[in-house]
Amino acid sequence: MVNLRNETKVGLLYALEDFTKLATGELLLPVKRQSRDEREPKPRPANVYKARLPDMASYQKKAPFILHQAVTGDDAMKNANKGTGQQIRRELQSICVVRSVFCVYHPDEQEGGLALLNLMEEMRTALLLFPILDNLFELDLEEGISQMVYPETGERGTAPFYLGEMVTTWKLPAIKRLDAARVVQGLPPVDPKAVYHTNKLQ
Repeated sequence: MVNLRNETKVGLLYALEDFTKLATGELLLPVKRQSRDEREPKPRPANVYKARLPDMASYQKKAPFILHQAVTGDDAMKNANKGTGQQIRRELQSICVVRSVFCVYHPDEQEGGLALLNLMEEMRTALLLFPILDNLFELDLEEGISQMVYPETGERGTAPFYLGEMVTTWKLPAIKRLDAARVVQGLPPVDPKAVYHTNKLQ
């Protein structure tokens, strides 16, 4: 069973989902009429998905949407930027790189391109204004936010669907090492009787 609210990459995706709905929820975008629709569908906010679309083969039916994917991660001992010289502390730091895919539909190519850019700008400006999610996940502003809009015409064109992506890097909460906590208390670093159980970790 997936733990929906935690301090890992899974928790980051859920936090991003909530934040995205708040940041873009007032932006209403056109929806392509499907064969089963009796009338032209009303504009709506972009749906938000995590990890994968429910059906990747039918992405055109999902537009408008935003898909957040955790693509890479890194856990390493790095300088904590505290102290100088031999006093510099090193601590475990964890990051996650998120790829966010944006897709909108519009019968007019110029309006479609602007609708895509508008959706991406709503998200970009919201992240820069509020770079910390759930008081746990911090946007790495040194890495910045990178964006790319996919080709709209030609062999690789997607019109009347318009797609782009945003890449962000997030700092995850530090994992506390159990052996370090035991040493501080004057105990051996490894407890031979300890049983690893994720629900008991703080």
